[in-house]
Amino acid sequence: MIVDHIRRALTRPGVRSAKVREPAIDWRRTLKWRVLTVVCFLVLWVIGIEARLVYLQIYSHADLVARAERQQLRTQSVPAKRGDILDRRGHVLATSVDADTVYAVPTEIDDPEQAATQLCDALGDCAGNDRQSIVERLRKSRAFAYVRRQVGPEQARRVAALNLDGVGFIKESKRFYPNKELAAHLVGYVGLDNTGLNGIEFTYDKQISGTTGTVLVQTDAKRHAFSRFERPPTAGSSIELTIDEYLQHIAERELHAGVVANRAEGGTAIIMNPRTGEILAMANEPTFNPNAYREFDDAARRNRAVQDLFEPGSTFKIVTASAAIEEGVMPIDTMIDTNPGVIHIAGRPKPVTEASHHNYGVLSFSDVIVRSSNVGAIKIGFRVGTERLSRFVGLFGFGHPVSPDFPGESSGIVWPPSKWTESALASVSMGYQVGVTPLQMVSAVSSVANGGEMIEPRVIRALYRDNRRYEVRPKVVRRTISAETAATLTGIMEGVVADPHGTATRAQMTGYTIAGKTGTAAKLVNGRYSTTDYNASFVGFVPSRNPAVAIIVVTDTPHVYPNTGGWVSAPVFKKIAEATLQYLGVGPTVDPPAPVLMVRRDAAALENSASADSVVSLVADGLPGAMPDLRGLSAREALRALVRRGMNAQVTGDGFVVSQDPQAGTSVDAGGTARVLLARAPSPQAAAVARP
Repeated sequence: MIVDHIRRALTRPGVRSAKVREPAIDWRRTLKWRVLTVVCFLVLWVIGIEARLVYLQIYSHADLVARAERQQLRTQSVPAKRGDILDRRGHVLATSVDADTVYAVPTEIDDPEQAATQLCDALGDCAGNDRQSIVERLRKSRAFAYVRRQVGPEQARRVAALNLDGVGFIKESKRFYPNKELAAHLVGYVGLDNTGLNGIEFTYDKQISGTTGTVLVQTDAKRHAFSRFERPPTAGSSIELTIDEYLQHIAERELHAGVVANRAEGGTAIIMNPRTGEILAMANEPTFNPNAYREFDDAARRNRAVQDLFEPGSTFKIVTASAAIEEGVMPIDTMIDTNPGVIHIAGRPKPVTEASHHNYGVLSFSDVIVRSSNVGAIKIGFRVGTERLSRFVGLFGFGHPVSPDFPGESSGIVWPPSKWTESALASVSMGYQVGVTPLQMVSAVSSVANGGEMIEPRVIRALYRDNRRYEVRPKVVRRTISAETAATLTGIMEGVVADPHGTATRAQMTGYTIAGKTGTAAKLVNGRYSTTDYNASFVGFVPSRNPAVAIIVVTDTPHVYPNTGGWVSAPVFKKIAEATLQYLGVGPTVDPPAPVLMVRRDAAALENSASADSVVSLVADGLPGAMPDLRGLSAREALRALVRRGMNAQVTGDGFVVSQDPQAGTSVDAGGTARVLLARAPSPQAAAVARP
């Protein structure tokens, strides 16, 4: 009732209506949903980040690390310093020196065009496309790039003066050949990467090159580059050759003079010790400078002594005669009819004639070799037969390489016996239809000189490793002929030089007997034997009865007349042999002068003798691991010998070594100490045992 009363009162006219209040909003529920929304968003956000982190840290980790390393650092190989190459007396034939290499960090260079222009101006020798090549390297997004390797000191100074950002220097080892062309074909050369490309540098690259190091080029947060060695390189071993620098000079000088005088296309000369197989000199003409080998063509860089094949001609008659004597098929007093100076052979379109169409008539076995009769040699070869002659060809080293020191050595050309026809047997008997190298020919003759043993030719005398010297010993490969056959053949070869009718009278030397053989063989030109181009050769040994050296001289295509081996190559042999025997101190064997003996007893004479100039060798005397004999040496020479052994020295006094401890020959270890006593005038006891 009360409610109805109030409602009626409110609806009366004149009474204002009052607004009805709405129910209140539930703020707790609203806040709850809002918080829940934010939490869900945050959870999803964290899950996304975690998923991304898992992807980056686990699945993409290796790739990202590699990309970072490529951007921030680069590891560059640093070649090791190559070991020296020495001659048999310690003279340096090849060594390594430090050279500056210009490098750049392209990521630090803002204007590659301008930088390349400045660098080329500083280098001063940029060719047409060198500048563009530098620009292309500087444009790449890399942390390291070579600008120019192994520049000269003046070029390095000019580049450094530019003070360019992102351009720096690293030290590299550069090969240097102080004697330029001397023994160039034998020593060889190396490329920019310090790898041997030819000669001994190539053959023994593994021993000489050492162990490569690494340099790490890094970029900091400000993109500034710096470098440090991660692993320093290790120097290689030194090689001591059998070559004698002086004899090499003599061989090259006389060969060059002979090639020029005879207007020849080239030539080869080899000096070899027939008893040990040591090659004392190996010369080729034309030659080249290994310091600038790119400036010479392949023909100048080719080692003719081991790579060029030639048909030896009459020098090969030594093999035919050896087979006949050794097999006993024909005594040396046998008379051989060479009339009428022509011989017809089945299957051969043209008959074989004597040189210059001579007719020697009836000759003894010896005179066939002395006069170099083609008809006589063929008749001897027919008596020997294919089986025996082919066997001796192999025994003397033809048809396969004869030395491991020349991996590029040609094997030669020798047909298998099954393909030898009667015409082939005739050709081989007089030195045709067989290809040989000069090294093979001098090795074969050396086996006659030393009494019948084939000794492996070599140019490595010793190897230095870890301060120790490892010597290479002579290697006897096999026996070719008996000592009796060698002596008989030596006598016949002496007649080639000494007999008035011999073909090598121009090789005669006063005071010495020489055993040798000439060879003159037509060259194959376009598949046919030339009537103008010949290989003229002479090979022999001296003194003939006690040989010190065996020498071969091959002259390629002499343009003179006569163009025979006896006229062209024998005189070159003579000049090389004369200088060699004088240098080696080999006295005359024919009517030698009486020896002169002299005794010095005064101390002044001993002192003067000790202070006289002597040849200083870089090679320590004695066996590896043994104490060298230092007595009579100066302090400098003694210290040098001890350093080669890796030993320390305690020196007392001055002058020359008169006593030492440990004694010579005692086994010593590297790092030990040797006590050396020096004195100005050695005591009589020390002088009596001092080395000359």
